Amino acid sequence: MSVQAAGVSGEVKGKAKDARHSRTLDLAARVGLAGRGLVYLLIGVLALQVAFGLSRARADRSGALGEIRDKPFGSVVLVILVLGFLGYAIWRLLDGAVGQQGERDAKKRTAKRLVSVARGVIYLVIAGSTVHFLLSGGGGSGDPAPWTARLMRNDAGRFLVGAVGVVVVIVGIGMIIRGVGRTFEEKLRTGEMGRIAHRIAKPAGMVGYVVRGVVIGLAGVFVTRAAVEFDPKEAKGLDGTLRTLGDQAYGQVLLTLCALGLVLFGIYSFFEARYRRL
Repeated sequence: MSVQAAGVSGEVKGKAKDARHSRTLDLAARVGLAGRGLVYLLIGVLALQVAFGLSRARADRSGALGEIRDKPFGSVVLVILVLGFLGYAIWRLLDGAVGQQGERDAKKRTAKRLVSVARGVIYLVIAGSTVHFLLSGGGGSGDPAPWTARLMRNDAGRFLVGAVGVVVVIVGIGMIIRGVGRTFEEKLRTGEMGRIAHRIAKPAGMVGYVVRGVVIGLAGVFVTRAAVEFDPKEAKGLDGTLRTLGDQAYGQVLLTLCALGLVLFGIYSFFEARYRRL
C-alpha cells in the first residue's frame, strides 16, 4: 500500500471513529434502543391480551407497530423509531468497522466486530420494514411461511432455510446464556445507576433475555423443521411461536409467562438506552 493510500485509509478510519463517538449518533442509537424497548413492551402486552382472550391482534413487531400507529401522533412516533433504528444500525456498523479497540485478542476482536456488523444489518432491515409498514398503512404480517415457500422451491433454498433456522436457534441460545450469566451488565454504566434502577434493570434484563432467547430459539426450531419436513407451513414467526405455546397444555400459563418476560425485556431496553456504553 502506498503512503498516500495509507494516509487516505487512516483519514477515513479517523472520521469513522469520530462519527461513532459523535453526540448525534449517540442520541440516535439510544433512541433506537428505546424504540426496541417500546416494541417489545407492546408485544408482551399484546401476548398477554391474547393469552386471556382479550385480543386477536398479532403479538409481533407488526402488531406492536399497529398499536403505535393507531394512537394520536402515531405516525410521528414511527418516524422517530425509524430514525432511532437507523442510528443504532449505523453505530453498530461503525463499531464493526473501527470499534472494539479495547479487545487485545485479535480473534475475539474480529468476532465482536462481525457480531456488530450482523446486528447493524438486522437493524437496517428492521428500519426498512418499519418504513414499509408506515408507507403501506400496515402491510405485511411478519409470517415467515411465504418467503420460506419461495426459498424451498429447490434443494439449495431448502438448505438455506435450514441454515437460517439453525442460526436463529444459536442466537436464541446465546440470549439465554447472556441472561443467565448476566453478561449484559458488562455493557452498562452501572456506576451511574441509582439503587432503584439497579433493582429493576438487572432482574428485568436477566429474565427478559432468557425469555426472549427461548421464544426466538423456538421460532428457529420451527423454521428448521420446515426445511427438514419440506413443509413451509411449519415455519413460524414470533406471533406464530407464541400462539403455538398458547395451544399447548397449560398454554395460557406458558403464554402469560412469555408475555411477562417480553415486557421485562422491553423495560430493560429502556435502561439500556439510558446507561449503555456506546
